[in-house]
Amino acid sequence: MRILGEDPSNESVKLQVETDEDLWHLYNIVEIGDLVTASTTRREEKSADKIRAEKMEKKRMTLGIRIEKIEFSEDDLRLKLLGTIETGPQDIGQHHTLIFENGDNMTIQKNRWRATQIERVQRAVTESKKPRIVFVSLDQDEATIAVLRQFGLKEISTVRSGRSGKQYEEKPSVDGYHGEIHSKLKFLLEPNMPLVLLGPGFEKENLAEDLKKIDPEMYKKIYVYHTGQSGMVGINELMKAGMGSDVLRESSVGVELEAVEKLMTEIAKDGLGTYGPNEVMNAAMSGAVDKLLILDSKVREQDLDDIVRAVESQKGSVIIVSSQHDGGKELAALGGMGAVLRYKV
Repeated sequence: MRILGEDPSNESVKLQVETDEDLWHLYNIVEIGDLVTASTTRREEKSADKIRAEKMEKKRMTLGIRIEKIEFSEDDLRLKLLGTIETGPQDIGQHHTLIFENGDNMTIQKNRWRATQIERVQRAVTESKKPRIVFVSLDQDEATIAVLRQFGLKEISTVRSGRSGKQYEEKPSVDGYHGEIHSKLKFLLEPNMPLVLLGPGFEKENLAEDLKKIDPEMYKKIYVYHTGQSGMVGINELMKAGMGSDVLRESSVGVELEAVEKLMTEIAKDGLGTYGPNEVMNAAMSGAVDKLLILDSKVREQDLDDIVRAVESQKGSVIIVSSQHDGGKELAALGGMGAVLRYKV
């Protein structure tokens, strides 16, 4: 995400969507009641003296919409903002939908920007400069390809080896199983994007060798890890166990999963972990919070600036956890808020 301009006099910020993940950040930043201004298309107003109804052409114009509904589609990566037109050349007071995709600009005007929302914008600006991570989790029979985005893990496709009988023991051909995996990866990988190969057995090592033969430049950042299982289960196993931390720490999801795992471990052994709004607030006000974990949906629904400031004023860190991955689901089961403590309260 790129900040194109700020106007403190009316609490507005102009932003540009640079990556698909920015749409997820904006879904967590825009609120009901915000005024969002953007370029859009709408049919021209009909002249009052026209008797016969005509289908008017759509024209591009800039409209300011007072937001009433917010929708995010993970499948096609689009953000929809629905509301009434408040500023623009026509149709003031009528409903309109703004649809945002990669490359679009918008100006968001709020009554007050919360600290968590400002942090989210800053995080989006920083994260857009980091490469995403592509996973291939495989065994001799099947490979699962997934992409780690800023808001969670997305399964992209499955490749089956089709081996049987004597062929099962043979080293795979670059043109066969591994060649099919390459054909999927070449549309996903971008320059300097890490590729993580994982799974049981030696299939991952064989794949690493073959991919480097196919295209040494494309596959110069390959990381290989052993896991007990393949598929999406294996990827989650890798991330939760902290394996490949050097790679995963480059992503916000890796940091979030590691923090949630630490919290769950401390809670399980009745150690330096607590959860629930009252318990976490008491710990924050006592200066006992080392890491505050808040679910992103909770940040959207509530103003949590007081507890965030209390933690940050005592040199603690605040991690907003995405609800789209397994770590977020675990935190949701705890009420959406938890803390790793410096000492017991």
